Amino acid sequence: MTPLRILIVEDEEPLRLALADALRAEGHVVLEAGDGDAGLALALREAPDLVLLDLMLPRRDGFSVLRALRQDRLDAAVIILSARGEEWDRVQGFEYGADDYVVKPFSLRELLLRVAAVAARKEGGVPGLDLAGGRVRLGDAVVDFAAYSVERGGKREGLSRRELELLKYLLANEGCAVDRNTLLNDVWGGEEYPTTRTVDMHVLKLRRKIEADPERPRHILTVHGVGYRFSRKGEG
Repeated sequence: MTPLRILIVEDEEPLRLALADALRAEGHVVLEAGDGDAGLALALREAPDLVLLDLMLPRRDGFSVLRALRQDRLDAAVIILSARGEEWDRVQGFEYGADDYVVKPFSLRELLLRVAAVAARKEGGVPGLDLAGGRVRLGDAVVDFAAYSVERGGKREGLSRRELELLKYLLANEGCAVDRNTLLNDVWGGEEYPTTRTVDMHVLKLRRKIEADPERPRHILTVHGVGYRFSRKGEG
């Protein structure tokens, strides 16, 4: 597993220290911040691979930190750590650009597995797909799975881990109509189970990034009353 540079933004010092010790034991480089302002400044200065972000922080709350990171186009993966497990909070986190959401209290083993999944993606492997160098061309767009990005017309744009996982799933099931609940179960996982609106939101984001005309998509096609169907060559 490739070691990551991980920033922990958490004001509960015992938890932050425990997480830092566990992650360092796994070989990762760990940075720490105890409030939102310090965490944001450290993230923008150090550009970590992954940010573990609490929501209820002094000086600047986690949602504000996350918005600022994405506005600055920092492409680090972000895992929210929060005692707030309501659906609204989860959906809000994903809408602001989080890649994962873990509700406190959580097991250290669970968190390490989620971190390991991020590390595996950093290695550029996309199991089950024949992608030369971890890339796939969709019309005039080239998706780079290893770099978490898409390039079209000379413009490069970041993709979140969740967007890449959704795209990977659609690619693996090319030509098949996949319903929204299946996408929720297989891409988000039952323990995170947001709403079908979350699927639609991520599809909309992907279309804006990979489709030449998001209003008339040729790759991510809507199957009315069901969900979505993917075409690598493009239709329409």
